Amino acid sequence: MSRSEAYEYIIIGAGSAGSTLANRLSEGGASVLVIEAGGSDRSPLISVPLGWGRIFPRRLFDWGYFAEPEKNLDGRRIECARGKVLGGSSSINVMAYVRGHSADYDRWAASGLAGWGYRDVLPYFKRSEDWAGGEDAYRGSGGPLTTVPSNYVDPLADAFLEAGETAGHGVTQDYNGARNEGVCRLQWTIRKGRRCSASVAYLRPALTRRNVTLKTRSLVHRVILEGKRAVGVEYSDGKEMKIARTTGEVILSGGVINSPQLLNLSGIGDPEELARHGIVCHHALKGVGKNLQDHLSVGVEYGRNGDGPFVDRLRYDAIAMAMAQAFFFGTGFATEIPGPISGFLKTDTSLVQPDIQLLVTFIPSESRPWFPGVRPRPCDAFMCRPVMLHPESRGEIKLRSSDPRDAPEIYQNFLSEPRDWETMRRGIEMTRDLVAQKSLDPFRGSEIQPGTAVRSKSEIDEYIRRTAWTAHHPLGTCRMGAIDDDMAVVDTELRVRGILGLRVVDASVMPDMVGGNINAPVIMIAERAADLIRGMAQKTNLSMNVRSDELGEKEAHHAG
Repeated sequence: MSRSEAYEYIIIGAGSAGSTLANRLSEGGASVLVIEAGGSDRSPLISVPLGWGRIFPRRLFDWGYFAEPEKNLDGRRIECARGKVLGGSSSINVMAYVRGHSADYDRWAASGLAGWGYRDVLPYFKRSEDWAGGEDAYRGSGGPLTTVPSNYVDPLADAFLEAGETAGHGVTQDYNGARNEGVCRLQWTIRKGRRCSASVAYLRPALTRRNVTLKTRSLVHRVILEGKRAVGVEYSDGKEMKIARTTGEVILSGGVINSPQLLNLSGIGDPEELARHGIVCHHALKGVGKNLQDHLSVGVEYGRNGDGPFVDRLRYDAIAMAMAQAFFFGTGFATEIPGPISGFLKTDTSLVQPDIQLLVTFIPSESRPWFPGVRPRPCDAFMCRPVMLHPESRGEIKLRSSDPRDAPEIYQNFLSEPRDWETMRRGIEMTRDLVAQKSLDPFRGSEIQPGTAVRSKSEIDEYIRRTAWTAHHPLGTCRMGAIDDDMAVVDTELRVRGILGLRVVDASVMPDMVGGNINAPVIMIAERAADLIRGMAQKTNLSMNVRSDELGEKEAHHAG
């Protein structure tokens, strides 16, 4: 084992949270070590937005996780794609920029999580972004993360917006602004035609500083504890075991699966679970790995009358040229995602906030490159996916063994609560109603799946069991909680309860689901965590309150 080195901060994981922390914590000259299990994010498939269509099916730059068989989904092992690369999941996701609803954060604050209400977190959302529309009471300008509205050109997009109005859902021009509810055009983390991941936005600038050290393709085996204090980590780089020590803090940013796994491997967790694998319990925290939540979705697909712009551009020669144009010049068709429409909808008008997110893609489900005489041209189609935003079902992460190289056991427990079934059924019903609107008549072909014959409750349930899949927003396995919450893993400042010098900063600390994609909230959490670590959180909130009157007026207008 080689001689150890000392750093003020050791960050485990260079994903959305880890990249953000590396940048912010190193700004003042503190020495920072970032340890990442994956490798470089320089692949054209990552940097070109349309490359996502190759990354996901092939599970590239990915840990390759699958959940254990799901009894409510016909025993299927649902994949759980998580980024194993610089930038983490922000380097393999679909690049949607979604903050969630203001009620999500106010709910956190009302549960006893002081400092996590909407007014508390909004300054960090604003600080993180550089919104193409410019700064206002809700949006930020000049931040590291470039955010832009979808510019995908297809008349079907405008038809969907009109359908949102006639179906009674309304249209929102900025779902990350004053009005979250309604059908809308999505917003992306794309900069000059290329993916703007957390690595691009935060980590690469940080690596220009001499006080930041990055170790890639290195796996952390455990956090080193001396009594009740974290003093370093033990990791391997594929060749030998190494030790890195800290004079300040160890910060776990491995994500919703790897962070609880590492806590357990370090002897922090449920004593019974640790004993099952022969691990000495250094500190009992029964909530480690519990409270797993994710967004479940199901697809409703329609044939398309006529042809949209996407299928023709999927010809081998056309798509190859588009990828090259995007990679070298940041222009052309491959710089856009053919899924420009979303929606945040309520299954019941009495709800405080939307409980369904609609994701609409303008591509056939069996989409792949084609060429005359080699592979037939696919028939055009579009798919609407209702996503359940606030599931009641809860899963957990468990160790498979005491070997850090063994993937943990993932139990999603999807649809284990009756209300979740009802929400999914209602989501399909609302999707069908939306697509039936007059504005979509010129485009709508036959319903491919589940098919018009599938109507009864039992038939819909069978379709859900057979086809539902994750929207890839898992969270909650090291959740924060109030001081009297026995199952909380971290406190409101994200410090592991009962252990000094150890924090968790990633999606695992969220207590429950936010209403949408989670990359933006994870970056917000890391932005705020950096201020908490540096003792600057109150100063940041005070400096951003100068526009609170304007914010209040817009909120009141929206509520009215």
